[in-house]
Amino acid sequence: MSVGLIALLDDLAAIARVAAAHLDKVASQATKAGAKAAGVVIDDAAVTPGYVIGFAAERELPIVGRIAAGSLRNKLLILLPVALVLSHILPWTITPLLMIGGVYLCYEGVEKVLEAVMPHRAHQHEAQLGTVALNAKTVEDEKVASAIKTDFILSAEIMAIALAALPAGSFVTQALVLALVGIGITVAVYGAVALIVKADDFGMALAGNDHASVLAGMGRAFGRALVHGMPVFLTILGAVGTAAMIWVGGGIVLHGLEVYGPPSIGSTVHAAAEIAAHAIPSAAGALEWIIEAAISGVLGLLIGAATLPIVEFAVAPAWKGLKSLLPGRQK
Repeated sequence: MSVGLIALLDDLAAIARVAAAHLDKVASQATKAGAKAAGVVIDDAAVTPGYVIGFAAERELPIVGRIAAGSLRNKLLILLPVALVLSHILPWTITPLLMIGGVYLCYEGVEKVLEAVMPHRAHQHEAQLGTVALNAKTVEDEKVASAIKTDFILSAEIMAIALAALPAGSFVTQALVLALVGIGITVAVYGAVALIVKADDFGMALAGNDHASVLAGMGRAFGRALVHGMPVFLTILGAVGTAAMIWVGGGIVLHGLEVYGPPSIGSTVHAAAEIAAHAIPSAAGALEWIIEAAISGVLGLLIGAATLPIVEFAVAPAWKGLKSLLPGRQK
């Protein structure tokens, strides 16, 4: 009996070592895959704070929480299984789907540019789409829905990059890695967003500290700086987020064109980046990235500008017509 027990314990220990090694492998692959998607993660973190601007302070964290919950649903319940199934059954569909998502990001980004430059025209565009809100509850729901839609595209890009970075392995291992990447990135992004949107409240608490110590005085000065600086920081962050949407969307479409379009597209872009890199060898890597990002951004602007009237005068009327035919809808 004792020999059998020892053998059983030895087997359990061996299983535990294999499981530990497997988990370590999953964690390592998740870290590497997440790092590959760092650029899109930064874009996601830059875009999201703009969705809570204008709401009462007590609604900021609940809104961030709703968007984070939607982001997790996007990644774990939709994108993860779809990405795995498509990668194993229809791998050729991933790039076209990402290109469609890239076009949507360009549209969203240029729509925000229009709102900043021509607010009256942007209001007309929104009215044509039927998205103008009538009360505070509707405004919040629209903002959350819009944020989750944008997050869906960014999350799709994150999951696709993470999947592409994974070595060949079992279906289960890839699923675990993607789940870990999705959860980790969501916690990191929306944790950072929560800190950003509540920084001004933290600053007000510090500024209201009436203790007479030197440390309290330094805290008050820092708090006042936070209160006065956060609106400017959020404005800058919103601009960065809008630019990032256009850049990332244009980059996705450009990559798709390199795959499915004429070879000259990719070679021209890379040639331009290499010329700039050779001009200043000491900053070759940075210049090459800047040129490719600038080309992606210009392409994203053009795509977004072309998509706005298509959505306004073709897609939106067609969608309204379709909804009017549904049961319970008035024509």
